[in-house]
Amino acid sequence: MLIDKFDISKKVLIIAEMSANHGHDITIAKDTIKAAKEAGADAIKLQTYTADTITINCDNEYFRLDQGTIWDGRTLYDLYQEAYTPWEWHEELIDYAYELGLICFSSPFDQSAVDFLEKFDVPAYKVASFEITDLPLIEYIASKGKPIIISTGIATLGEIDDAVQACKRIGNDQVILLKCTSAYPAKIEDANLLTMQNLKETFNVEVGLSDHTLGVTVPIVSVALGARVIEKHFILDKSIGGPDASFSMDKEEFKLLVDSVRDAEESLGTVNYELTEKKIKSREFSRSLFVVEDIKEGEVFTNGNVRSIRPGYGLKPQHIKFVLGKKARQDILKGTPLSWDIIM
Repeated sequence: MLIDKFDISKKVLIIAEMSANHGHDITIAKDTIKAAKEAGADAIKLQTYTADTITINCDNEYFRLDQGTIWDGRTLYDLYQEAYTPWEWHEELIDYAYELGLICFSSPFDQSAVDFLEKFDVPAYKVASFEITDLPLIEYIASKGKPIIISTGIATLGEIDDAVQACKRIGNDQVILLKCTSAYPAKIEDANLLTMQNLKETFNVEVGLSDHTLGVTVPIVSVALGARVIEKHFILDKSIGGPDASFSMDKEEFKLLVDSVRDAEESLGTVNYELTEKKIKSREFSRSLFVVEDIKEGEVFTNGNVRSIRPGYGLKPQHIKFVLGKKARQDILKGTPLSWDIIM
């Protein structure tokens, strides 16, 4: 599957999620994009909504956060008013990302955001975890015929199936499901990465990780389990603050993530039992049968004068049962590799 010109079957797509990490300063936003490129990201992802397109300005119990999150006590409207990326920035940020060689796309949170992003011909769309149950939105996104990356953080298996089937009904099978733990930050023990493999097997789609844990362990493990996309929140400098700063990676941390992921995917290689020249040379250090005491012609081979030891120039150890009890064809010095031609 291609996202822009990036083939995720050949290399893991690493996405830096800017989210709210711009402090409502476009210079910081652009510097963040540049830093993400320098850290090795393949793509930068925006979020496209306003407080009014994602919720309403209301301060009753339904709209005030009280779930043990880092945002408790705030209203949804207040939080999103701080976190949103101004729509008038999008064109400049997208153009700047491509100037730097970064793929740039976004998470739209309603149909008006999809229409807006279509003006810039973004190469893919991301559905956030909390939008996975909005099937009309997913169908509308899928109708644009582009790869659709869906986080599964809050969804039941049935709801994930509903989302995948919504895409397929529209004729879009370019679906990537991301294992996501919707906690900010998330605990490593809650990552449950084996679920990612099950998503691939169950829905026959590409899979990946939207990660909110701290550190690089979970992304590295996800590569070993088949992740083709990894998304991580990115911030220019945590001193900027903001709603997502505490669980976002700065440039140095993100570079470690990228380097570690690249090392992990390189280590996977291919299924290969070929004996290369180096492997053949290394076999010299394997065990083999050697004469370990001087033996006279006609003397019987025993466990005392023949042993399996390193190096590997003699007969394979498995032949010991055929050697014991046989006689030496000639005088043999200690330290001679055993071979059939000196056995009577």
